[in-house]
Formats: sequence, C-alpha cells, structure tokens
Amino acid sequence: VASLKRWMEMAPRGKSVAKDTVSLEAKGALTVEWKFSAPSASLLAQLALPSGMAIIMAKESIANPLVSFVGTGPYKFKERKPDQFVVLTRFDAYSARTEAPSGYAGKREALLDELRFTPVPNANTRVEGALSGQFHFADQLNVDALPRLEKGGPNVVPIITPSFGFPYMVFNTKEGVLANQGIRQAIQIAIGEGEMLTAAYGDKRFFTVEGNHFPQGTPYYSTAGTDQYNKQDAKRAKDMADKAGYKGETIRLLTSRQYEFHHTMVQVMAEQLRAAGFKTEMQVVDWATLVQRRGDSKVWDIYMTHSGQFPEPMLSPPQLGEGAPGWWSSPAKAKVLGDFNHTTDPAKRAQLWSAVQQVVYTEVPYINVGKFSSLSARSAKLEGYTPATWPFFWNAGLTK
Repeated sequence: VASLKRWMEMAPRGKSVAKDTVSLEAKGALTVEWKFSAPSASLLAQLALPSGMAIIMAKESIANPLVSFVGTGPYKFKERKPDQFVVLTRFDAYSARTEAPSGYAGKREALLDELRFTPVPNANTRVEGALSGQFHFADQLNVDALPRLEKGGPNVVPIITPSFGFPYMVFNTKEGVLANQGIRQAIQIAIGEGEMLTAAYGDKRFFTVEGNHFPQGTPYYSTAGTDQYNKQDAKRAKDMADKAGYKGETIRLLTSRQYEFHHTMVQVMAEQLRAAGFKTEMQVVDWATLVQRRGDSKVWDIYMTHSGQFPEPMLSPPQLGEGAPGWWSSPAKAKVLGDFNHTTDPAKRAQLWSAVQQVVYTEVPYINVGKFSSLSARSAKLEGYTPATWPFFWNAGLTK
C-alpha cells in the first residue's frame, strides 16, 4: 500500500489514478482494497507498464529520492556506477511462475550469472561494439547501420522491431513563449513531420508519416485533427504567430545525441521554424541532463523524446496524465480524458479517443511526429532473446 501511494504521489500516470482514488488499504497479507469515485478503465494497464512502474518496495526502504536500490525478479541489483554500468546478478531465491513465457509475463528464468548494462551515448560506438562482439546486445542503433550489420558476418544478428514507437516533441505550456496556445498552433503548422522522419531514418522500412496516433486497424485509430499534420506551411505559420502575438522570442529546443534520431529531427525542425520567422536555439545535452532540465519550466520551450507504441492510450505519452513536463492542464483536457478514462466499454472508449486526439491537435501540448521501427543487434551467441520495446534478458542465455 505504501508503494502504491508513493507511485500516486510521484509518477504522472500514478497521479492520474490518484485523482479518482477514494481509499487504498490492506485487507490481509495478500489483499489490497482500492476504491474509486468512478470507473478506472486504464488501471490494470497502468499497473502493468514496466516504465514509471508501480513498483512494490519494502516499507522501510521507501524514500524520495530513493537512497538504496534492491530490485526483485530473476536477477537482483548488485552495483551501479553512474554513467559507467549497472550490474545485476542471478537471484537464487527467486521463484519463477509456471506459465509459459509471454512477453513480459509468465515464466522468467535467470540463465546467466550476471547482466551488465553499459551506457554508450554514441550510437556509432554501439554499432562498432555490436560488430566486434564487445556487446552481446546493442539497441537504438542508427538505421543507416543496417547494411553494415547485415554484412557483419555470422556473429552478429540485426533486429528490426516494427511499430516500435513514436517520436514526439513536448511543449512547455506552463511558462515562456509557448504558454501561448496560438504560438504552439503556429509551430504545428510550420513543421513538416515527413521531412523530419525522412532525415532521421532515410530507409522507409523504418518510419511511417501519418498523423493518427494509433495505427490503422487498431481500436484507437482515428483521423481526428490530422488535417493539422505535416503542413510545413511557413507563410501561414508566420501569419498565425504574428496574430497570436509572437515578438521574436527565442524558442529553446532541448535535445540529446544519446538518440541520434532526436538530434536529427530537431535540427530539421529548427530550420523549418526559422523559415517561418521563428528564432530558435538548440540546446544539445546528454540524456541525463535533458531528463533533469525538462523538470524546470524556466529553461526550455520544446524538448524531443520518444515512446513505445502501447495498446492503451493512457500509458503514453505521460503528458496525458498529470504533472509531466510540459504541464498541460486545461478544461478541455479534463473533459475529454475524464469521459475517456471513466468509460470501461472498449467500443465506447475507441469512439471517445477521437475527442482526445482532437484536443491534442487543438491545444498542442505535444506533437506526435509519426511512427518508427527500431534497429538493434545481438550476438549470435545470445539465445532466447525476445525483441521488445524495453529489452529484457530473462529466459536468455549464451552459447559456449
């Protein structure tokens, strides 16, 4: 219970759940009773998401920020050196489930003695490490490295994960020049998402230029608001910005080269904005600094990030929740998301999503750039690995 309360206090998705929580209390050693003021359609998906998760911690170890790391599962936390590595070792006391593995669920076995995660900010270095055998797995590789990986010999296996996710740019709606909705709308008309995606990915196998937030054929597919997507109309954007009161203020674009496609898209976007009369400043920092800075509404106007593509809309982006960087809050948001989240009928929720997507296009708290597939690589020695949005390595082992 203490862990769930901490999650509702700290995590944007948890805060959205907290709004409708009436009470939360333990009813015995293995039972929790959670009461809501209204139906919570996305609750199970929120609890299942492995990012920003509702992690269960021992009550005595709960702190904000955490001062110790424990971790549970087939592997346990051993050591972390910031910017160098994180080491996990097999947790012999772990009791695996008996069901067959299914994505992140089911049976999890630790087949390795140790897992070592090494942050390598430079994408080219990650590619070279995959080709040389330095890494058994490398992810978020530049897509132009695919031909090299395909010709890299029998020891490296390239992996394309389709519909991996979507890049999106978050607007600071709290303060600064982009607190003005009219200027955000002008920027939306100024940019050309197609040009941004082409520059970032090149190979059409890796991206899709479309404004619907969910792919065609899925329950939440909608074209609401997409007439505002991929316009790249500099003249119209300048007229809109002038009408909204833009006075030449600098638009601060926060990005990182940790993900090279972020940096490339922001470079293209900056040119598109300048063509429409906006003054821009790119702030290129390491990813850890970006994560820190985006929490300060005084130092940025737009930052670039990306998310996995999930079947439940409320899982991402966190700006649909409460308190996430960007700080989007409006009566229209509250109305459409209230209707959407309090409706448990899947068919009705699918219809109500159109209203949510329309409000996003109208108020522009963020812009969904399109959809992308990811490129990663594994050593031929790594067996049992299942491609996923967040890589996991239980049930995976190394051949000798």
